[in-house]
Amino acid sequence: MSVIEKTAYDNANLGNDERLLRSLRVLHVLDHSLPMHSGYSFRSIALFREQRRLGWHTVHLTTPKHTAHGPEVEEVDGFAFYRTPSLSRLGRLPIVGELALIQAVARRIEEVALRETPDILHAHSPVLTALACFMASRRLRLPVVYEVRGFWEDAAVSHGTATEGGPRYRITRALESFALRKSDAVATICEGLRSDMLGRGIGAEAIAVIPNGVDVDEFPFGAEADFQLRKSLGLQGKIVLGFLGSFYSYEGLDLLLAALPEVLKERSDVAVLLVGGGPAEAALREQCGQLGLDRVVRFVGRVPHDRIRDYYALVDVFVYPRHSMRLTETVTPLKPLEAMARGGIVLASDVGGHRELVRDGETGRFFRADDAHALSQAILELAANPRSWSLMRQRARSFVEAERTWARSVSGYRKAYARALSGAKSRYGR
Repeated sequence: MSVIEKTAYDNANLGNDERLLRSLRVLHVLDHSLPMHSGYSFRSIALFREQRRLGWHTVHLTTPKHTAHGPEVEEVDGFAFYRTPSLSRLGRLPIVGELALIQAVARRIEEVALRETPDILHAHSPVLTALACFMASRRLRLPVVYEVRGFWEDAAVSHGTATEGGPRYRITRALESFALRKSDAVATICEGLRSDMLGRGIGAEAIAVIPNGVDVDEFPFGAEADFQLRKSLGLQGKIVLGFLGSFYSYEGLDLLLAALPEVLKERSDVAVLLVGGGPAEAALREQCGQLGLDRVVRFVGRVPHDRIRDYYALVDVFVYPRHSMRLTETVTPLKPLEAMARGGIVLASDVGGHRELVRDGETGRFFRADDAHALSQAILELAANPRSWSLMRQRARSFVEAERTWARSVSGYRKAYARALSGAKSRYGR
């Protein structure tokens, strides 16, 4: 009996009891990971850390979409990542490239599985990772769990590479629905995506919701700002509006800049701190110059992860002005939770993804999405009522501690993994 056959035989004969779920070996297949900075990467590391605290052994593999140069097996933050080599020029062509990626990742999964003998293949969106896992699972005879952090078709619309309802959109939507049906179990990050899955005919019993969370120890409540850092950025005596994250067009930072002139007519003590970078950065800098905001807005670029807390501590009001679109209406972001954990005031557009995180007037404030005037008025109201901040901060922190820690979230994987192993046992008849 081969190593693969023996592994499949052993896995299929394991029961779904607590003993099994304490000793799982899970091969996670990811689009990309650290050292590439993104909410996707940081969520992944947090999940792995909590799964290991549950006694599970995690293995990690990235696709060719991980473009940071590094060795074939790379250790980052104490986790080893197997890399899939980049594709040839042919692999960059539409359709041909996607097929080549699926095949390359499937081969790499088999290679890693021979070495690591996992019990479960855990694919993280986009759907190409799931398709690669399905291909590899035929030979490995292992169950596949597919976790959706956002649907591929909606991401394409947000990046401007597809239009909602267009040919590419319909094809990728069909692929996502196929992957959900074929998976032994599915997981997702929020209720918005769960509702979408239900609308595609996926049974509620097959879906585990693993919401974004926070390690509260990494974000101490009410931490004092570094005086020298504040001074170096010229933020003394200012009410600091801040955003820390990736600059994508759907984040709505253009709306924040558009709202500032109205705010500055009444308040000269407001400044904006933008930490991060991304595709929209050049357009934002240009807009800032056109509006004459260069002395008000600080672009500080990306900062090392171990220093991010210092920049969080500088911000009084965290602004998340996401535009309304399918992606933002269905997907919850991670960054507002981090802000709430450290005791920041969260001001967010009223898109569906934010409504899962913030209770208006209690743990944060909403303004009408895509409305610069509504945003400016909300900023002015908050600035005029600093006495309301203390209670709002305490409620936000309490919400995170009670409902949105990573330990609480990751416990939900027990349901998905138990279902996947049970399905594999039935399918393979071992």
